[in-house]
Amino acid sequence: MATCKTPARRARGFTLVELLVALVVMALLSLMSWRGLDAMARAQTQTQARADDLLALQSGLAQWGADLDAMATELTKPGATSALPSPLEWNGQVFRITRYSSGTDAGLRVVAWALGEDQGRKAWLRWQSPVLRTRAEWQAAWLQAGVWAQSPTAASRARQVSIVPLVDWQIFYYRGDAWSNPGSSSEAASVNPDGVRLLLTLPDGQPLAGKITRDWIRPTAVGAKT
Repeated sequence: MATCKTPARRARGFTLVELLVALVVMALLSLMSWRGLDAMARAQTQTQARADDLLALQSGLAQWGADLDAMATELTKPGATSALPSPLEWNGQVFRITRYSSGTDAGLRVVAWALGEDQGRKAWLRWQSPVLRTRAEWQAAWLQAGVWAQSPTAASRARQVSIVPLVDWQIFYYRGDAWSNPGSSSEAASVNPDGVRLLLTLPDGQPLAGKITRDWIRPTAVGAKT
């Protein structure tokens, strides 16, 4: 008996419309994945930038406190050998400190803090002199610190360190059981304060922004308040 063979059916492929739909879906999935990865990368970058700025600010504030802790107050007392003027001065632009050098180098250093330009933006800057061993060297370094804050040269910039971007800063002294402007007292040039208040204004739009206050109290001060 003869049998009737049914012709084999050819496998059906995708139509052009189906291929186009699949390509569109794949493109949308790729775009969504890319946006997710981009958001993660930007978040990681912002987190790292914030961590870097926070570390720089913490290091700067620690150095600020270390400079004040090492202030050469003993050399400004009446009767001291080679007595120097007040070991710190704030003239509204630069804050200068005469401090003992750290490490194995015996001597003094003049350090200066100021708001200046760094790579086209305002920043909190610190300048440091070499180790000083004579009164003449100290006088020259003290003057150089003042010049650096007003019109820095390439040589003076080589001795500065940029801490963090900064909009403004203020200094207050603790005297007579109260915080006041350093120049508000007639004794400002002759009496060392019991404390120094630092007020920093960080720029908006940065990982760290707003106002930060740091109080330093002289270790031997009695009754100082924050």
